[in-house]
Amino acid sequence: MPTPTPTSDATPAPIPVTVLTGFLGSGKTTLLNRILTEQHGKKLAVIENEFGEVGVDNQLVISSEEELFEMNNGCICCTVRGDLIRILGRLMKRKDRLDGILIETTGLADPGPVAQTFFTDDEMRTRFRLDSIVTLVDAKHVLLHIDTSPEVKKQIGFADVLILNKTDLVTPAELDALEARIHKINGAAKIHRTQNAAIDLKHVLDVGGFNLSRATDLDPDFLKPDYPFEWAGAYQLPAGTLDLAIGHCNHDHHEHSHEGHDHAHCEHHHHHNGNENELDVVIMRVKSLDEKDLAAAREAAVHVFADWETRLKSGDTFIPGGTLHRLLLEDGHGHYPLEIKEPGLYLVFEGCGEEPLHIYPAGSDDNFRPVWQEDYHHSHSHDDDVSSVGISTPGDLDGKRLNDWIGELLKTKGNDIYRMKGVLSVKGSPNRLVFQGVHMLFDAKFDKPWGAAPRTNTLVFIGKNLDRAALTEGFKACLA
Repeated sequence: MPTPTPTSDATPAPIPVTVLTGFLGSGKTTLLNRILTEQHGKKLAVIENEFGEVGVDNQLVISSEEELFEMNNGCICCTVRGDLIRILGRLMKRKDRLDGILIETTGLADPGPVAQTFFTDDEMRTRFRLDSIVTLVDAKHVLLHIDTSPEVKKQIGFADVLILNKTDLVTPAELDALEARIHKINGAAKIHRTQNAAIDLKHVLDVGGFNLSRATDLDPDFLKPDYPFEWAGAYQLPAGTLDLAIGHCNHDHHEHSHEGHDHAHCEHHHHHNGNENELDVVIMRVKSLDEKDLAAAREAAVHVFADWETRLKSGDTFIPGGTLHRLLLEDGHGHYPLEIKEPGLYLVFEGCGEEPLHIYPAGSDDNFRPVWQEDYHHSHSHDDDVSSVGISTPGDLDGKRLNDWIGELLKTKGNDIYRMKGVLSVKGSPNRLVFQGVHMLFDAKFDKPWGAAPRTNTLVFIGKNLDRAALTEGFKACLA
C-alpha cells in the first residue's frame, strides 16, 4: 500500500512505523540487518530495545547510514515507553523527512503496548502511522515456549505479517503442522516461510497491514495505556521539611495507621527496578485534580520514569520535581527528609514495591492522607522465571578453552538457555568474534576488525535457572 499523500503543505503525511517482534532468537536482528543493507532507497531510523544487563544488539547491527537509537534495557511496554516517545519526538524535529521507522522490540515484549503509543498520544497519532506489526517465529524452537510464555501468543496474535523463520531446521510436515496451529491463533495475518529471514522487503515495509479494530477485538484494553508506576496519590502539603517514610515501620517509635494508602502492589510485572529493597518514586506539584491536569501529570511521569534516576539512601533529602528518585531501603524501610518549598497540591507516583509510603509532618506521628488516589494495574505480564546474566570484561580469550566451555554449557544447560549472544575478543585474531545461540544451536563467526575500538568481551545469557556465578567463573576461565 503506498504512503498516503499529504492533505496539505502544512500537514505532511504521517511517517509509517514497522514494529519487528518475535521471541528470543527468532531472527529479528537478522531481518533488521537485511533491511539496512538492501538497496531499497528508503531513509529509515531504527529504534532498538534489549532485555539483558549489558547491551549487545547495538553491536550486532550492521553499520549503515540509518540512525540507530537504543532504549533502556528492560520492558519496552511500560518503563521504556517514555524513551520511545522521547526518541520519536527527536525524529519529528528532523529537517529531512524519514521514509519510515523500524522498532525492534526485546524478545520478551508484548507488542500491544508498543502499538498503543501511536493511538493514545495525539501528537504521535498525527505525525506517525503504525503500518504493521511483523512477527518472526522460530520454526525450530517456538513449540518449546508457545504454551508457557504468554508473550509468544501475544506476538503471534497481534501480527499483521508472520514470518516462519528457520524452516530449514524442521521437516515439511512439522512446518505444515506449525503453520496450521499459528493460523488458529491469528487467521488474519499474512504468513511467509523463510530461511535466515530472507524475505522480499515489500512484504515487510509499508504494507499498510495494521488494523485497529482487530487489535481491540484481540485485546479490549488495547487503547487503555499501561504505566510504569503502580499507584498515584495527591497530597495537600505545607511548606517545610516533612518526613517521607517507607515500610511497615514505627515512626518516632510509635505505631501509625496505614489507612488511605492500601494500593495494589506489583505481583507479576517487573520494570527496570526489580530490587525489593529499592523503590522508585516521583513527586511533582499539580495545579488541580481536574482530569486535564491529572492526565498531563501522568504523561509527564511516564517520561520521568524512563529517565535516569537519582539514588537516595535513608536520610538523604528528597526534593520534588521532574526527577526519578530511587529510594535505597534497608530491609524494606527508609526515612527521607522531603523538602516542600511551596505549599500546595503534590502528586506522588510510586513504582513497583511491596512497602507502603507515608508522609508525616516533622516530629508528628499523624501522617498526611491522600486527598485523591488511583491504582494502575497492568493488563499484561511477563514470565518472571526468565532472567538475564550479562558479562562485560576486557582481555583476549583462548579460542580452544572458549570452544570447550560453550560446548559443555550447551550440552548440560542448553534447554534452560533460551538465548545467548555476544561480541568477543579472541587472542591472535584482529576481528571481532560474533556469536549467537538459541537453546542447543550455536553459531559464531568473525566479522569486522576491532580497529581502534577497545577489545572488550560483551555477552548476555537469557533463560531460566541461570547460575550467575558459574557462568561468570566459566567465562573468565577462558581468558588467555
